[in-house]
Amino acid sequence: MTALLEVHDLHVAYGQVEAVRGVSFSLQEGHIGSIIGPNGAGKTTLLASLMGLLPPARGKVCFDGVDVARLDVEARLERGLCLVPEQRELFGDMTVLDNLVLGAYVKKLATAELRLRLDEAYARFPRLAERRDQRADTLSGGERQMLALSRALMSRPRLLMLDEPSLGLAPLIVTEILTEIGHLRSMGLSVLLVEQNARAALKVSSEGHVLEGGQIAISGPAEQLINDDRVRHAYLGGA
Repeated sequence: MTALLEVHDLHVAYGQVEAVRGVSFSLQEGHIGSIIGPNGAGKTTLLASLMGLLPPARGKVCFDGVDVARLDVEARLERGLCLVPEQRELFGDMTVLDNLVLGAYVKKLATAELRLRLDEAYARFPRLAERRDQRADTLSGGERQMLALSRALMSRPRLLMLDEPSLGLAPLIVTEILTEIGHLRSMGLSVLLVEQNARAALKVSSEGHVLEGGQIAISGPAEQLINDDRVRHAYLGGA
């Protein structure tokens, strides 16, 4: 079966510093894959390159059988890739509603379809419905993450990439966000997740990859990684 995403020998550099070095992995459609590893391992750089924000020095990024490594961000969005960055990058002076509507701009939706997708967003996170007329910069950290995730889903991406969605959030909100990410799989959505909370990420994932020094050190089914002694001691707090 052909993977939805196939990354082959990807190298990404900042000037003379090679942050991603020869990374290769794949993700099947409808699966959730996690990228875990220490700070500075190249995880954020990897997602930025997959989205087209950083050009690769060499390597292939095949999405649905097409090499998109030289396509710009908008072309990748149109094909169904979407990234929620660590900073969330909301429009703070705009309302929750306006941020959500902007998430669907690539699709040029009819009014009825736009309303349907807004209703889905509000059903997913009812707090967004309560705050639909509030400015995004007045939201709590958890609400901002809910909005960032929901805005990305407005375009109905085929592959959603999330960079540290739990960063800076209270434990209960982290659970809510990661539970919702797990539910996305039942909708047929593919997710690539970079997450500091390695155990929680692997619990909602099909497979995982440990990135160290810009290279993949360990890959395997998520359940296997949770029970791998090397992964447990390095990233999961021991036994």
